[in-house]
Amino acid sequence: MVNIQTGRQATSQPELIADYACETGENPLWHPTHKRIYWCDIPKGRLFRYDPVTGMHEQCCQLKTIGGFTVQADASVLLFMEDGKVALWREHKPIQYVLEIREECGSRFNDVIADPKGRVFCGTMSSSRGKGSLYRLDPDGVFHLLLREIGCSNGMAFALDRRGFYYTDSFAHEIYFFDYNVEDGSISNQRVFARFNEDAGLPDGATLDSEGRLWSALWDGSCIVRLGTDGRIDQTMAVPARKASSLTFGGPDYTDIYITTAGGNAKETEGPLAGGLFRVKAPCAGVPEFLSRVLIPAGNR
Repeated sequence: MVNIQTGRQATSQPELIADYACETGENPLWHPTHKRIYWCDIPKGRLFRYDPVTGMHEQCCQLKTIGGFTVQADASVLLFMEDGKVALWREHKPIQYVLEIREECGSRFNDVIADPKGRVFCGTMSSSRGKGSLYRLDPDGVFHLLLREIGCSNGMAFALDRRGFYYTDSFAHEIYFFDYNVEDGSISNQRVFARFNEDAGLPDGATLDSEGRLWSALWDGSCIVRLGTDGRIDQTMAVPARKASSLTFGGPDYTDIYITTAGGNAKETEGPLAGGLFRVKAPCAGVPEFLSRVLIPAGNR
């Protein structure tokens, strides 16, 4: 079991960037064209962005639910929502619903990531209809079921050599590692990479740094952690909110870590900064996330 007390304690302190009192702030993602960090509030369907040059931040989209999103190669944003629906957001244009998984009616997407070929790995939550799943959305718009019986599909990342795939099931308190075939997007040979004690918090969002080390945000753990190649905690960085939900590297040189948190709807118990977006200087640079390249059906453009 991974012990949250192991590893070096970081001295850098995250600074509050924006506080929209997010109920579940999630999916921070650096937009390389807009040069801004985007993030969402899942249950309230709000999409936000922050410009580190001007210091300005704003809500830029309002829907019912946004479980996660990717940046498309054309700079649009692909939103993964409730009932298996996928929509396209472009600045100054109406929202367009473009794809859906009919089998996920009654559920919602929770975390998504683009792969090196522009596919999107997209996970769903457990719901009254059953356990969650992991799908792969190919550029041709076709979904492929990869995993079933998932408690809470969460933080994902691709190894630097593009031969491995990290995947989190929060409710199982585990992060897995798979062999990954970049040519066809298949995953195989699942094994446990890290397992967390129950009192450590739930592993949530994840990202990879330029040294090939995985970072994970710990929900109810008040911190983010960097994991070594053996899955043990190498470094711990405190977050001034109990429910650290996700993290990503951003900025022009990817040396800033942006951290989302949850609990803004219950600040009296979760803390005054719960639901805020934070930034901290990283001990090493991150790597850019991949862009999705999903072709939108002609009638939905």
